[in-house]
Amino acid sequence: MTTAPGCMDDYDTNSLSVAEALRRIDSDVQPLTDTEAVPLCNCLGRILGEDIISPVNVPAHHNSAMDGYAIRGSDIPLSGARELQVVGTAWAGKAFPKPTHPGECVRIMTGAVVPEGTDTVIMQEHAVRHDDVIQINSNNKPGQHVRQAGEDLAIGQIVMQAGKRLLPAELGVLASLGIAKIKLVRCLRVAFFTTGDELCSLDEPLGAGNIYDSNRYTITGMLTRLGVEIIDLGIIKDEREAIRTAFIQAADTADAIITSGGVSVGEADFVKETLEHLGQVNFWKIAMKPGRPLAFGKINNSLFFGLPGNPVSVMATFYQFVQPALRRLMGQAPSPNLLVKVPCISRLKKAPGRMEFQRGILEANTNGELVVRSTGEQGSGILSSMSQANCFIVLPVTCGNVEPGGLVEVQLFEGLV
Repeated sequence: MTTAPGCMDDYDTNSLSVAEALRRIDSDVQPLTDTEAVPLCNCLGRILGEDIISPVNVPAHHNSAMDGYAIRGSDIPLSGARELQVVGTAWAGKAFPKPTHPGECVRIMTGAVVPEGTDTVIMQEHAVRHDDVIQINSNNKPGQHVRQAGEDLAIGQIVMQAGKRLLPAELGVLASLGIAKIKLVRCLRVAFFTTGDELCSLDEPLGAGNIYDSNRYTITGMLTRLGVEIIDLGIIKDEREAIRTAFIQAADTADAIITSGGVSVGEADFVKETLEHLGQVNFWKIAMKPGRPLAFGKINNSLFFGLPGNPVSVMATFYQFVQPALRRLMGQAPSPNLLVKVPCISRLKKAPGRMEFQRGILEANTNGELVVRSTGEQGSGILSSMSQANCFIVLPVTCGNVEPGGLVEVQLFEGLV
């Protein structure tokens, strides 16, 4: 008789490697292609649905990078000093109206259009002025301190490609092009529910054997950070028909479905059983700790992720498997999984056979060098370890115990979560 895996089981040869599980998930993800036009002010964190082609030059004109004097580069003396006549002022937003001639200069402000006939700016600190005459020397170069039209972005240039996630810098760049509405990949819809007769909502008193449903709040937080449309189906009791109804409702409305609990060893764990009747199960156990009982499959056109019930396992599996899949489903271009190798100052317990994601604190030691230490006990139910940590300590399958001073790879939460 085959039994379902638990989070703390020893190594099982039937468990998929983390790399193979990621490969299978990736092969089943088909990015969304539907798009919608969204005002620029509402685009933060969303995914571009088309390439952005610059309709203008940025900057639009040659302009000054300094407060100073606009001159002809040919008026710079080869040696010694030279006097130039000041014939007016160029202000930012108000171009100087007349062309200049040899021997003339124009007082100019930062950002002002370089007057016709000039091509160089002398910093005001490098010019000596008496009335309407300045004196400059040979320590200047033709073309200095002038921003060229289109030197940032040129007309017709591909500024951003479809699949890019829009962060504050991208919003500024798009605004500099005068683009008020952007075509984005439509918002991803994700339905989720938690299962378990022991779970209580926060406004309910705890009975014997009951626990509050913390997973519902961590999953909501993780999905909110991704910017998806969340469909919260609440707590579903461990009853076949209730779970079946929840799955059917979720598959009718969502692009992806996430559950927490019900994929482990209990006789009343019906999530995997229901998934096998309604859809397809691709895999359901991973050579990973915490988070071994992870189910993945499809119901109709909806991806399904059955996360474990233990709270740390929920977060570890979400960040390693669900979040990358959802980002690709949203149309986001893939990004590398950045790992940093640093000394570990704690002794880490580990048996070979599974990849482990232990919780750690990356910090600088007294010499300013980066080191990592464990948060302490690594049980999959110790959710406070995730709150204390700022990284995962990633220990490969073949790794055993790590002694203090050993090098380990860490995956930073910042940028990940």
